[in-house]
Amino acid sequence: MLLLPLVFAGLIAAAFGFSAWKASAIEAEFPNGGELVDVGGFSMNSLHVPARAPAECPPIVFIHGASGNLKDQETAFRRPLEGRAELLFVDRPGHGYSERGGPENGFPDGQAAAIARLMEKRGIGRAIICGHSFGAAIAASFALHHPEKTLGLLLLAPATHPWPGDIDWYYKLAKRPFSGWLFSRLLALPAGLALIERATHSVFHPNPRPETYLSDGAPALVLRPKAFRHNAIDVANLNEYVTRVSPRYREIAAPTIVVTGDSDAIVAEEIHSRGLARDIEGSELVFIRNLGHKPDYMATDVVIAAIEKLSGFERDLEAAARIAETRLAPRAAEPEPIIDLSIEKTS
Repeated sequence: MLLLPLVFAGLIAAAFGFSAWKASAIEAEFPNGGELVDVGGFSMNSLHVPARAPAECPPIVFIHGASGNLKDQETAFRRPLEGRAELLFVDRPGHGYSERGGPENGFPDGQAAAIARLMEKRGIGRAIICGHSFGAAIAASFALHHPEKTLGLLLLAPATHPWPGDIDWYYKLAKRPFSGWLFSRLLALPAGLALIERATHSVFHPNPRPETYLSDGAPALVLRPKAFRHNAIDVANLNEYVTRVSPRYREIAAPTIVVTGDSDAIVAEEIHSRGLARDIEGSELVFIRNLGHKPDYMATDVVIAAIEKLSGFERDLEAAARIAETRLAPRAAEPEPIIDLSIEKTS
């Protein structure tokens, strides 16, 4: 009679133990390369890269997407921009090595406010705010609520508008108060490890995922129980949030560039990117054929040109996009995506 409950309890204890051990192993493999700074009741982690004097471009703040951390954007942009501008790569609240803070940080405006305070602590007055995917929703909220700190807005494969359909089941489960806590500590990490190879290929589809992305971008950090649950809460809250806030995007006055692809399997450019181009007066939409969800990696040259244009340089972004299309076209026949760790395609 007692054997079955004992076996069950043993399995639960083993699952808890494995997740705790593996989370520590992931942190040992991907140690914090940033610095924790108190932003008012909790600490945010960021990597601050000073510019050479005189700087060519104004400061740039990079905001990663769902399931990410600062290493994702650092890998894409530090090398081509280091020395040219002051760079700030942030771990969003509850992601990477940042603490979560209060419940307001489950929404883009709360995270935008935390980033604004971090900029003040770092001595950055105004900056180009660059957000990828979910990070673009935070960047747009930043421009709405902190226009005095927004020199320019650069939105990459953005997720910013309400969409039909639903998010994946594991986000909903992980968000729940008790069952979500258990799921994140029992099953999410081993399941995530089994799926991470396919999932990261799906994020880049139809473009090839860089061979070193799992080590350079450290996506496994999101599988740690606390980070997994925080990410799930963010994603589960997003549609309601953008439904409420997106009508205000017309208030954004900062110079804005949106870079998107026609083959994005994660978010629908016709809803989000074209919606931003419609809503933000004077914004420029850079549309790249054969490009999936990662313009930061697959069209880095176009994004750098967009940063330069926001910095005051003359740049022909349409010409840059056509060059990128030629480069990407021969590589546009990857296997269909199977699963992702970001936001479901919203078409």
